[in-house]
Amino acid sequence: MILDIAKEPADILRKKTLDIDEINDDVTQLLDDMYETMVSSDGVGIAAPQVNENISVAIVQLDEEDELFEMINPVIIEEEGSNVFVEGCLSIPHVFGTVERASRIVVEYYNREGVFLQLDTLDDAYLARAIQHEVDHLNGILFTDKMIDQIPEEELEDFYARYEEEDND
Repeated sequence: MILDIAKEPADILRKKTLDIDEINDDVTQLLDDMYETMVSSDGVGIAAPQVNENISVAIVQLDEEDELFEMINPVIIEEEGSNVFVEGCLSIPHVFGTVERASRIVVEYYNREGVFLQLDTLDDAYLARAIQHEVDHLNGILFTDKMIDQIPEEELEDFYARYEEEDND
């Protein structure tokens, strides 16, 4: 089921979430609904507060061919490097800006089966960024709190084009 997305300034977006003690049918159904909501909104990640649930659950999938990371009680235990890139958010439509994030992280979490996992993003700075963005949501932090420069929506294509040029030089 596609869920309603909480929009800024909804109070739930500013609350630290509660850890989950038991992974039950309600949690797995929420994961399924969050996935459907994220895909229908063209997102790459979504956190439970964004669908009005104050629990520590987030999902990330960069592309439909990529692995889906369903993270329950995620904690970033290691950060390394730094990069600045543009971000947006399903809860803050039409707002985009640059944010500095670690380029590599290690995150620990439980999956829907209750298995404890550790993920090292290694050379995938985009995955590291997406996970950090969603974990911030679980702590009541929005990307706009960390935004360096806002980029008008109509200038996004130019920003990406300049970035790709610099990346190919």
